[in-house]
Amino acid sequence: MLEKIEKRFDPEEVIEEFERLTMDAKRVQIETLKKILKENGEAEYLKKWGLNGRIDPESYTCCVPLVTHKDLEPLIQQIADGAPHPILTGKPITTITLSSGTTQGKRKFVPFNDELTETTMQIYRTSFAFRNRAFPIGNGKALSFIYGSKQFKTKGGLLAGTATTNVYRSDQFKKTMKSMQTPCCSRMKNFELLWEELCSDIKTGTLSARITVPTIRTAMAEILKKPDPELADKIHEKCLGLSNWYGLIEALFPNANADYGSSEGWIGANVNPTRPPEMATFAVLPNIGYFEFIPLRETGVANQDPRGVESALIPVEPRPVGLIDVEIGEEYEVVVTNFAGLYRYRLGDVVKVVGFHNATPELQFVCRRNIMPTINIDKNTEKDLQFSVEAAAKLLADEKLEVVDFTSQVDLSSDPGHYVIFWEVSGEASEEVLKECCNCLDLAFVDAGYVSSRKVHAIGPLELRILKRGTFQKILDHYVGMGSTLNQFKTPRCVGPVNHIVLQILCNNVVKSYFSTAFN
Repeated sequence: MLEKIEKRFDPEEVIEEFERLTMDAKRVQIETLKKILKENGEAEYLKKWGLNGRIDPESYTCCVPLVTHKDLEPLIQQIADGAPHPILTGKPITTITLSSGTTQGKRKFVPFNDELTETTMQIYRTSFAFRNRAFPIGNGKALSFIYGSKQFKTKGGLLAGTATTNVYRSDQFKKTMKSMQTPCCSRMKNFELLWEELCSDIKTGTLSARITVPTIRTAMAEILKKPDPELADKIHEKCLGLSNWYGLIEALFPNANADYGSSEGWIGANVNPTRPPEMATFAVLPNIGYFEFIPLRETGVANQDPRGVESALIPVEPRPVGLIDVEIGEEYEVVVTNFAGLYRYRLGDVVKVVGFHNATPELQFVCRRNIMPTINIDKNTEKDLQFSVEAAAKLLADEKLEVVDFTSQVDLSSDPGHYVIFWEVSGEASEEVLKECCNCLDLAFVDAGYVSSRKVHAIGPLELRILKRGTFQKILDHYVGMGSTLNQFKTPRCVGPVNHIVLQILCNNVVKSYFSTAFN
């Protein structure tokens, strides 16, 4: 297969294969699960749950429990330490993937093998094929920034690195990339700060003195051969026309898109590349893993006291549903079974089903699940936090300002505890507006437990802390220094006490602080 790819890449053949798989997604899912269980039938973990050679979905979901990384952590650590017996997989695991650590403040070890590399290549081929159909490159060029990090060896001699690093260093990646051009993507923070200077460089055909590396100046001299005032004015006009930087990528790079994956493996490919980035959806590839989805609507069972009298309903988490059984408009937590030893593994990602491509769902990432700890009886999620920030940030628009980035903390050092929201703002906002923003943040949390707790002062007034410009860049630098890659990084939306270094960076860069008066 790889030899064929190296010789010739046919986007239409890739799309035909994708259409075939997704037309028969139910059968493909069953066959994929059978393949995973056959290949790993000798794994101690699967034997423990008494499958006894059964490979059908019903037996599998009945015998094997839903798990989180915490449940598997001791087993993965044994593998990393060099345990010779088949713990999670039939074949030995030779590589370990490291998560970014942005969610829990601690980097996780995740098993990685050649099968996951191949599924990555399938995602790349599929998304490239659809992108090439929508935006044919022809004889043009596509620029790709690939961010990797150093690999190291674990105690047991296994190579360890980020998921992208493990893929980029593999032979499969090198062979696959020979046959196609890769997508263009980059971080945009520096552009927001320097766009006028860049426009000036393009208009005059000269490179800013800010660039001091000789090799870069030489390379850029080949591009800036002559002034291009028409292009400079076009970029300048588009940037001035934005009410904030939210629509920048769509305005300047309408062909940009991404795919949906995690350190634990890939989920889907972007097969609708013409949609703007904020509306991106990802069609699940039914042959790269076995997928289940936990509905986020709680059900309940009647609670009976010893006398047999029914009382209040006890919330019960719904049973997971299969890939083809999800419903459009509903939100789910993703559960994955892959070829590298993760069985019914809860990713913690919340997705919304926005449609179907043939028989496979198209997903939109919503948020991480359960990232905010409770103070009293409150149950707020990352989605609630996002909604609160979006509502309050609208108050900044009148001053032509925006929230550059944000995070939160539950502060239990005071009594009662309270929510703290950290904002980095694009400029200087007035005291009056920031006080209004603080109250709006507080009122925008509509969870009944939070509202009732605020009303009786069981939760203290929400606090808004304004940060120095560049604070989130310092947080990014911290994670990159830990070994994370730039394309792996995502801002932690709630910083817990275990993430003390990030908390220290945040607290050391606070310039203003406001407390809500919304419930006074």
